[in-house]
Amino acid sequence: MQAPPKVRFLDRTTPPHIITLILLAGVSAMVMNMFLPSLPNMTSYFETEYRLMQLSVALYLAVSAIMQTIIGPISDKLGRRKVLIWGIGLFMLATLGCIYAPSAEVFLFFRMCQAVIAVAMVLSRAIIRDLYDQDHSASMIGYVTMGMAVVPMISPFFGGLLDEGLGWKSVFWFFFITGALLLWLVHKDVGETAQPSSKSLIGQFKEYPELLRSPRFWGYSLAAAFCSGSFFAYLGGAPFVGTDVFGMTPSVLGFFFGAPAIGYFVGNGLSGRFATRFGVNRLVLWGCIANAVGTFLSLGIFVAGMGTPLSFFGMMTFVGLGNGLVIPNATAGMLSVRPHLAGTASGLGGAIMIGGGAALSALAGFLLTPETGAYPLLYIMCITGVCALLAIGAVYRRERRLAMA
Repeated sequence: MQAPPKVRFLDRTTPPHIITLILLAGVSAMVMNMFLPSLPNMTSYFETEYRLMQLSVALYLAVSAIMQTIIGPISDKLGRRKVLIWGIGLFMLATLGCIYAPSAEVFLFFRMCQAVIAVAMVLSRAIIRDLYDQDHSASMIGYVTMGMAVVPMISPFFGGLLDEGLGWKSVFWFFFITGALLLWLVHKDVGETAQPSSKSLIGQFKEYPELLRSPRFWGYSLAAAFCSGSFFAYLGGAPFVGTDVFGMTPSVLGFFFGAPAIGYFVGNGLSGRFATRFGVNRLVLWGCIANAVGTFLSLGIFVAGMGTPLSFFGMMTFVGLGNGLVIPNATAGMLSVRPHLAGTASGLGGAIMIGGGAALSALAGFLLTPETGAYPLLYIMCITGVCALLAIGAVYRRERRLAMA
């Protein structure tokens, strides 16, 4: 593949600038977790139960998973740029619905609609794969998600500050303003990178079986899904653990909540630096090991009766480190199984990852009570960590068989 032409910022006749790709990937993470420290106050505002408001995480992830199965084929047919612009515009409308929702049920409906912002994350990865080969795309995705990792690292803290100073709605006004700025940036900096397709939209969707029959696609997808499953369970359960188990205020919880993002930042930096040297499979394996180590250490500390906010959130940095190694490399692997279906693979792989995350997030929120403490969450995270190791092991076995054939 020829090297792409020189990049010029805010010139859509050249490839998108890395800053644009980082912001596209980061806004999805911001929308997913910036408001989490506000969940207890939102529960009081709508005069409902925490379990109902916690569904704002699980339902968002579930709809995001569905959206990603649609976004990929549509963007392969219609192009990345057009789908991005429409998706961000619809996200802004859904955000206004969340702000003016008269009840928890209406809020949850518009919160589900906000999941259309998944176009930003899915298509930022597909754009990279349009321009680079497998190992270089893993490196590029690593650098993009390293920058993106700053967003979940700081957004819960600022979300907590906004909530304490201006109320929970101020967080969603921040989402709206960010969406407007991102829409302008896409208009100015993102040209079309997808190769024109002669297939109809129905034909694009019919390409799914080609991916689903690939053992390597499933191996990479499940490794990413199970490893990130630990993090999504954390998203669903950590606000409860911080508030009800440790008695934290929203701003303090927001500060500690970003601990996994520190590891995620480091992991993505390592991916960007070493993907071309060691290859995607080895980095995925190392990431799965780091993820499992963090969750089992945290569980062991609680079993020993020494669980504290520092130990609980501190061990989550290993979960972030694992995700930082696994996600960009597993993504590059799944997108390279069938390069002509990069958008479809990005959407389907993302749907598998996010759909599993939605289920685990809801399960964590359902099982956690003041009586159980943090144990259900830690058990879920440990189980998914082991499953991630089994998934990448299956990729190694498949590639050995192909080499021997």
